[in-house]
Amino acid sequence: MTSDSEASRNNVAVSALSDNGVVRDHNEDSVVVGAWTLCGSEVQVPQTLVFTDDEPLLVAVADGLGGHPAGEVASAVAVEMLARSRPLPADEGGLRELIQACNHAVYDEAAHEADRTGMGTTVSGLILRGDAALVFNVGDSRVYIFDGEDLVLATIDDNPPLAPGQTHTAVLTQMLGGHAAPRDVDVHAAALPRPERARYLVCTDGLSDVVSEDQILAILSEHEGEQAVHELWQAAMNAGGPDNITLALVENLEQ
Repeated sequence: MTSDSEASRNNVAVSALSDNGVVRDHNEDSVVVGAWTLCGSEVQVPQTLVFTDDEPLLVAVADGLGGHPAGEVASAVAVEMLARSRPLPADEGGLRELIQACNHAVYDEAAHEADRTGMGTTVSGLILRGDAALVFNVGDSRVYIFDGEDLVLATIDDNPPLAPGQTHTAVLTQMLGGHAAPRDVDVHAAALPRPERARYLVCTDGLSDVVSEDQILAILSEHEGEQAVHELWQAAMNAGGPDNITLALVENLEQ
């Protein structure tokens, strides 16, 4: 017999959107939810997909590097490879191998066209497996965990130290691709417990650079699902929307 607490975790909803923002004239972000991908497109109305908890679920975002060529291609290569990956990794070692393979796929795609040399992307996301969440990133896209009270940053930004007075920087110390010759990356990966009430926010820095963690916490405390995603996007737009904004909110559905 299945208990009420177990039944409440049988379905997972993921609400996501991706938008140019105010300043940028095109979108270099991509997002993957399960086998569904959205690459370089604007979807300002949150889209929600529902999954059973029977199989591992991958959710990730990728932010193509501005100032480099073909950022939208680099981010699409990364998420499309993640979407095709089966079976999904079961531990940190397998996860690092998968993200390293995404890194080399970006370099391989860049080698096909001379004007794509140096294209690169961040990547950040998680794999939900039973009572665990495998969290990963390269670059400065992020995963936050909200437990109903506190907001915790679960990823590690690949940025140099901030100068006095700086709140963020666009400089990255590593990314997928991004160089003329292939380089391996040091993938940040961790297997974390998955509390029953945990909600996961996966986002590019178009959100996290301009919306403070206090604001994110306040919005997630007040709203759920598509409304929460809309409110987070609106907060980034109200802050000037200087970059592409992509986010996915992962939540257990009460039965």
